Amino acid sequence: MVTEYNREKLREAADYLPRRLREAVEHLSPVLQSQTEEIRLRMGKGMTVLAAGREYPTGSAVTAEDLDLILERATQASTYAAMEQVSHGFVSLRGGHRLGLCGTGIMREGKVSNLRQFSSMALRVAHQVPGISLPFLGEIWKGNILYSTLILAPPGWGKTTLLREIVRRLSEGEGGRPLRVGLADERGELAAMCGGIPQMDVGRHTDVMDGCPKGEAVLMLLRGMSPQVLAMDEVTAPQDLAAMEVAAGCGVSLLATAHGGSLTDLIRRPLYRRLLDLRIFRCAITIAMEGDGRRYRVHTLEESSC
Repeated sequence: MVTEYNREKLREAADYLPRRLREAVEHLSPVLQSQTEEIRLRMGKGMTVLAAGREYPTGSAVTAEDLDLILERATQASTYAAMEQVSHGFVSLRGGHRLGLCGTGIMREGKVSNLRQFSSMALRVAHQVPGISLPFLGEIWKGNILYSTLILAPPGWGKTTLLREIVRRLSEGEGGRPLRVGLADERGELAAMCGGIPQMDVGRHTDVMDGCPKGEAVLMLLRGMSPQVLAMDEVTAPQDLAAMEVAAGCGVSLLATAHGGSLTDLIRRPLYRRLLDLRIFRCAITIAMEGDGRRYRVHTLEESSC
């Protein structure tokens, strides 16, 4: 069932591709289809699919016209309306997918206001992997108590997928009593809201605030929904830290992700160094690639070198 679900999500994402490239995806082996996490498109190069940290060629060369058509479909023929997202290098898509963009930046008042002459794109496929948190969930969730936990890994290694699965299990009470989860889904990747309904399974007791900056969404959820747990993807700004500090002071458990290969990486970066100094998080989960799979390890931060 999960395998077919992930294939369906791949087909859903591939609908944004030109027919020639979409057919190349359709001709991938069933196993590779179920494991595909991203479709990588680089102008003048063959399209590839990313699965378990490895890129597999499809043999279909990508043209500038292909990239323009993909963006047109992704923005529903209104690139201007999606300019803010484009200027940040991505476009959120229906179904929880995301289109990463790379090209020439257009600067205005010292900031990137838009992108043009696209050279490559990464179509990230939203998918779920039920059960991936089972081996270690008991280390961070004991009875009715969840230890605030930071998920740490390089880009594309499955942080969002793992966070979504932990949120789902907490919300469903799979391992303890159900917890009320407030989900700050700024980019629409975690829950993929459509018409007020999550397109991804984030659990029955989860309240989602999407499309808002994470820092603001956390405070709104805290004030309005009385969550027991607050979850967010990719801590990147001081405002995120400030909101988490307020939430932690209110006795709410926190789940978040951050880019980094190890705990040592966090120490070297001022924003995350500050995050560790606040002692908001009691645990960290690191993700490592091993062969064709991933290894998850739980660290107790109070006992780490941090």
